[in-house]
Amino acid sequence: MKFGTSGLRGLVTELEGHASALYATAFACHLLETGMAKAGDEIYVAGDFRPSSPSIADTCIAALAASGLKPVHCGFIPTPALALYAMSRKRASLMVTGSHIPADRNGIKFYRPDGEIDKNDEQQITRIARELGDAEFDLAAFDAPDQEAQALGQFLDRNAKLLKSGALAGLKIGVYQHSTVARDGLVQVLKHYGASVLALGRSETFIPVDTEAVSEETIGLLRGWAAEHRLDAIVSADGDGDRPLVADETGTPVRGDLLGLIVARLLDARIVVTPVTSNSGIEAAGTYSVTRTRVGSPYVIEGMNAALAGGKQAVMGFEANGGVLTASTFSLSGADLEPLPTRDSFLPVLAALALAKGEGKPLSAVASSFKLPFAAADRLENFPVETSAALMAHLRQSDANLSTFLQPIATVASKSDIDGLRVTLNDGRIIHFRPSGNAPEMRCYVEAGDEQAAGDLLEQGLGLIRQWAAGNR
Repeated sequence: MKFGTSGLRGLVTELEGHASALYATAFACHLLETGMAKAGDEIYVAGDFRPSSPSIADTCIAALAASGLKPVHCGFIPTPALALYAMSRKRASLMVTGSHIPADRNGIKFYRPDGEIDKNDEQQITRIARELGDAEFDLAAFDAPDQEAQALGQFLDRNAKLLKSGALAGLKIGVYQHSTVARDGLVQVLKHYGASVLALGRSETFIPVDTEAVSEETIGLLRGWAAEHRLDAIVSADGDGDRPLVADETGTPVRGDLLGLIVARLLDARIVVTPVTSNSGIEAAGTYSVTRTRVGSPYVIEGMNAALAGGKQAVMGFEANGGVLTASTFSLSGADLEPLPTRDSFLPVLAALALAKGEGKPLSAVASSFKLPFAAADRLENFPVETSAALMAHLRQSDANLSTFLQPIATVASKSDIDGLRVTLNDGRIIHFRPSGNAPEMRCYVEAGDEQAAGDLLEQGLGLIRQWAAGNR
């Protein structure tokens, strides 16, 4: 078990039972030790739809109750809905989810009363868990009160105030429901704004949808539905509903960092915080200032908090997966949008659709009008962590190693080591190698002058990774 870019992750066989009790107890101890909670305080718990989430949530609830807190079960709702509900009550929360990773894995996201835990919190929780070690826990079932309806209702009410009444009237939108906890909420909110909504692909089996590296299988579904039903767009989210998926009228996914850029324009943001993996054209695409960070919401939040501490206003952030975070209060449609400093999929979905409707253009034309460099990303799954670490160590060891590795593609012009290795090639193309922070995956991100060139560079990059791994087993 370890913390990655967003929460604790591991195999279900490792997380169920003792491990989930251990880390829930460690979290409770950390809250009590730091004064972020006191004995008897409520703590809110929810989960996603993967098969292991209910049992892990029950274990966490029992462990939290045994630690002196009062768990409240918020059911199976989007992570941003849980965070909003808990933060509005100045209470901590815990979300059982593995986000977009396969169902044989799961995880836990921890929230303080003021939002996501940071890296220091992770270290302290890990320390306490290590000290507790193999301790026995009182896991007597705790009858937690059910507040799913209240938590989800507050989140949907928030999203029902973002746009003007009828803002999406005339649009025909498909919602790829699969197994995301956002599936029914998306339908409800889109209908609220007047869109004609078609629910698609609902599944009772968990489907791991990665919105940052959309699979060819998923793209095939989206394109088929778009053509069959003559849709203006198709929207969805990952398993826990904090990363958006928006596809245009052809079923082609819109990149997540472009969705973040669209939100920045909608909110008239002054400060935008985003990881190094987001498109290199973002700085030139708006009137805001951009801060680049390492990959992961804790780093984006750290950057937003630094901006606030420096007296900045209209501060927001987004990740390359499209999840949007707000640190300031923004005014939209005459209503205040209170800060929600955790990834949210609903705001970027609504922003993109509203922009297309407002401009009277297909979503594909709206996306191309931003004229960002063409970008692509993918990952090698089930890629041993030790192998990715060895590869990165080799590439970082010397400029000669990096140049030799990339020689089949091009020569190196410059590099950045903020998070992984982001290399600008002599012809202006960009290739970025980065191990996943929470799964045995090796990711590759690229930018090039056109879609075909980006696709070719991505395949070349992944091929070099495979070739190196095969030769260094």
